[in-house]
Amino acid sequence: MAEKQLTFKENEIIQILNKVYLSFKEGRFDEAVSLLEQALSIDFEYADVANALKCANFWLERLEKLEEINGGYERGAYILQQWKVFNTFISRFDNISERCLFTLKHYVFGLALTNFSSLYNENDLNDPEILLSMGRCHKARGNFEDAIRFMELASQQKREDGVILCELADCYSLVNENRAAKLFFREAFFLDPRSIELYYLESPMIQRLITKLKNQGLSEEQLPEWIPVYGTVYGLFNVKRELRPLELGKLKQSIYQLEKELSKEHPEQLVPRIINQYFWLIDHYVSSGEDREKIEEILRKIESIDPKVYREYIN
Repeated sequence: MAEKQLTFKENEIIQILNKVYLSFKEGRFDEAVSLLEQALSIDFEYADVANALKCANFWLERLEKLEEINGGYERGAYILQQWKVFNTFISRFDNISERCLFTLKHYVFGLALTNFSSLYNENDLNDPEILLSMGRCHKARGNFEDAIRFMELASQQKREDGVILCELADCYSLVNENRAAKLFFREAFFLDPRSIELYYLESPMIQRLITKLKNQGLSEEQLPEWIPVYGTVYGLFNVKRELRPLELGKLKQSIYQLEKELSKEHPEQLVPRIINQYFWLIDHYVSSGEDREKIEEILRKIESIDPKVYREYIN
């Protein structure tokens, strides 16, 4: 099939868009607006031009507000927050160029990184929140090795933090270190699923699971608690470790407390949480060679709470 021949007007607009996206990558939004207005005078119905103009105006407004904010951390945090707002903003567009988004992401996270980096001292102990933020910025720009370095530093400063471990897992997944990724994802969603910001996760394995759960009708709010349950059911969280005696004691105590709460009422958010903890206890019983009856007892509890998960787990 012969390739479609571009018209003179289309060629002219594409050349302008090339300049616009370069301007985006370098944060020159005033220049981009001028170029886009020129393109609109050629064809005011060209979708990529109209979308790019909306994006440029969005970031022009945010950069003006940024000038009023003092402090590297506050400025960096504002930029990351506005990227979330921006994603909601563009979700209303019919279609948007991947190149447009890539160049904007490169600039925005680079600007945030510059602000966070102003607070970083390689020779000192740094705040784990700053290290986490720097890691996220590097990850968003595709600098995965640097992202892992900062996430590991953050983890050393704040051990057993679900958010940091989840980000570390995400980075390992993006460099195809899948065994480490699965182990850290499992840990993170056990420690503190409610604190994990799914918005930041780019791992293909987690994104596929999220899509599958959304298609099953789970809401954004429900997802963090159900991800570890179905991550286990579907075999995603299949890299495990032995529980230390203290951890086993805490796990049993947590299960006991959750069972007491469930016996009084049936709050929806407790169901996936206790099922996930039951899965951890089953894994411990299996690895330590406990009597089969203990495992069967836990399975009966899962069946009584959620028969659907039980069936999928045992099949």
